[in-house]
Amino acid sequence: MNSQTEKLRLEGASGVVEALRDLPPEDMPSRGIAVIAHPHPLFGGTMDNKVVQTLARAFVATGWTAVRFNFRGVGASEGTHDEGRGETDDYRAVVAQVAPEGPLAIAGFSFGAFVAIHALQSLWNEREVRQIALIGASVARVVPPPLPADALARTLAVHGEADDTVALSALMDWARPQSLPVTVVPGGGHFFHGQLPLLKNLVARHLRAG
Repeated sequence: MNSQTEKLRLEGASGVVEALRDLPPEDMPSRGIAVIAHPHPLFGGTMDNKVVQTLARAFVATGWTAVRFNFRGVGASEGTHDEGRGETDDYRAVVAQVAPEGPLAIAGFSFGAFVAIHALQSLWNEREVRQIALIGASVARVVPPPLPADALARTLAVHGEADDTVALSALMDWARPQSLPVTVVPGGGHFFHGQLPLLKNLVARHLRAG
């Protein structure tokens, strides 16, 4: 955490939701609020994951307030893992409390991207969703629904070429019917070890262009 990071105590369907809010520089016009979801809780995923922090830094660097939170049962968040269903409720509850109105960005890494895709299904018609960032999206064992057609132009999907957790071919199979472009990081693994600066730049470039 730094001086521009605030601790939040929010409420979800299972009780307390622990969250952090990263603020952009004071001299930068605010572009909205981004809500970022972390990887799978049963495999050590938390809001402090390095990819999640990298996403937050990219949003903050481009004028967005970034909110990351722990899913139910992780850290100080109450409840137990619910295989994506309750976690989607958590995501929507966080959005309702930290970004009740105004421009919204939806983002997630791995299982968090899976949850973000599910949350987007309803949020797209309810809110002004400006940007979507899906990093190493978990689309293999349980395939998420396609994105709303109008959301494709605002979506950045990044995947590692050598991802051994979610194969690149699985993401391509999900993206192909939607004609969703995919940005592939050559040699990149699931956690983008040694390539986080590149990932940050890819996300920031997409956000600046949007």
